[in-house]
Amino acid sequence: MTALPWLWIPLTIFAAFAQTVRNTAQRRLVDDLGTLGATLVRFLYGMPFLVLWLGLVIGVGGHALPPLTVGFGAWVLVAALSQMAGTALLLRAMAERSFAIGLVYSKSEVIQVALFSVVFLGERLSPLAGFAIVLATLGVILLSPRPAGHVLARSWADPAALFGLASGSAFAISVVGYRGATLALDAGSPFLGAAGTLFWSQLTQTVLLGAWLLARTPAVVLGALREWRLSLFAGLAGASASAANVTALALESASNVRTLILVEVLFTYLVSLRIFREAISRRELAGIVLVVLGVGIVVATGS
Repeated sequence: MTALPWLWIPLTIFAAFAQTVRNTAQRRLVDDLGTLGATLVRFLYGMPFLVLWLGLVIGVGGHALPPLTVGFGAWVLVAALSQMAGTALLLRAMAERSFAIGLVYSKSEVIQVALFSVVFLGERLSPLAGFAIVLATLGVILLSPRPAGHVLARSWADPAALFGLASGSAFAISVVGYRGATLALDAGSPFLGAAGTLFWSQLTQTVLLGAWLLARTPAVVLGALREWRLSLFAGLAGASASAANVTALALESASNVRTLILVEVLFTYLVSLRIFREAISRRELAGIVLVVLGVGIVVATGS
């Protein structure tokens, strides 16, 4: 783990890119499958890729699966449930306003991750890292919308903001859960720890959400099976993002990883410009600059 102290940086950047691809695919599925159906797609169609990845890690590394403990199971359950909630809330936020704005609101998670990591994982936060988090968060605030004739407080109280902020809270809890699970598994390898944690957490998510939808609205599950082409693409992107993200969390503190992953905001705005043809204002450009500065500080201090 100490031989490659910088590896978490490219892994996190790749995770941010893959998350943008996954969110784009899921957003297109919401109209046909609804919020929970598009959420199921992420987990159901990602499972085959995670099983393959776990098999490769075990085969190539010559590892055996470490024994499961009650502590590991508790962390996995926290991570799985909160990630499901965060995904559903994020898709609702995007549906209420726009693709980019929904994502921006959810990125309030970065401060929450730092606080939760200190409280529940005992991680230390350096003054410089704290400054980077504040800087990047200010950038996210500038990227939030201010509708004409509305005060800032009101714009943060509309449905998109509320769903987005709640999504950020849920994702913050899930990040801490994944970090706690990989540490509790004690696999001896960050790759095996991440692969094992993701396998059990995503299996939990697929079974719980799939069973719920089959019992309540089986037509949604059938719709997800009919939309298998786009769903498979979303599942691959989601599994890739999760694998890179959780491996990075096994190598580096949760607060640093989640601050760096704010580059996803930049990727999202590029998607908005290219695919959804949305313009960027000077205020949003200023926010992007602050996000980049905060991310740059984290990279410089964490590498």
